[in-house]
Amino acid sequence: MRILVTGGTTFVSKYVAEWFVKRGDEVYVINRNTREQVSGVHLIECDRADLGDRLKGLKFDAVLDVCTYNEAQLSLLLDALSEFDDYVFISTSAVYPETNEQPFSETSQCGKNSIWGDYGVNKLNAESLLQKRVKNAYILRPPYLYGVYENLYREAFVFDCAENDRSFYIPTNGQMKLQFFNVSDLCRFIEILLNEHPEEKVFNVGNKESVSIREWVSLCYKAVGKEARFISVDSSINQREYFPFYDYEYELDVTRQESLMTDTKSLFDGLKEEYEWYRDNKDSVYNRKPYAEFIDNNLK
Repeated sequence: MRILVTGGTTFVSKYVAEWFVKRGDEVYVINRNTREQVSGVHLIECDRADLGDRLKGLKFDAVLDVCTYNEAQLSLLLDALSEFDDYVFISTSAVYPETNEQPFSETSQCGKNSIWGDYGVNKLNAESLLQKRVKNAYILRPPYLYGVYENLYREAFVFDCAENDRSFYIPTNGQMKLQFFNVSDLCRFIEILLNEHPEEKVFNVGNKESVSIREWVSLCYKAVGKEARFISVDSSINQREYFPFYDYEYELDVTRQESLMTDTKSLFDGLKEEYEWYRDNKDSVYNRKPYAEFIDNNLK
């Protein structure tokens, strides 16, 4: 297949581009060429706001849109595309207001989520435009994505604590739940969509089972070969000062996904893979937050 991937140099878009190159597809990527490219891709070097005629005359079997964040970006891309068959848009679970009954299903009301703010609203507006202009487009709404090439300081922070034999400061009793989805499972599900073309067009994607933050931290430490020691932090302290997730618990109903893909990678296996990559690529994780410094200066 000839596939276009938006982005292609960081985390999800990089993993997606590499996955389909390894599958044997002809993969094109759109980015500004400011980071190393995946081996084997065809680079379309440009700013997303200035596509011009760079896509003119190119027919794609599939567009995998990982890096569109708002309606304006989507409109520019669709205007620039000449011809394509399938379109897969990576949206977000942030399109569901936190006031909805949980678990959120694909038929739940969408709107502003006070935790995620404009990010979710902008993604939702892009979804609406896509549904108007590309009738057969697929929309995927993941929870927290993780895995190889993760560039946010989430798992990496816990890995660092484990490597340095630090006790882990955890919000209250550590029972807040998180739902994850590995980037490899995301790619597997995209493959299924491209091969089977199901009638449903909107899918929540994610692991069926959520885990507590205590369980997640314990698995991160285990991936490093260590055992976590916990210190509870009172709820009066803003947990974003010392912990990489908001104080927000939600759950996606992934029944539609499960009807097409019955298994997902175990969380431990995914974290183990991520740590083995991170151990040799620590410079790839940027925007490191001073969680440890806050802990040392305010919580010890």
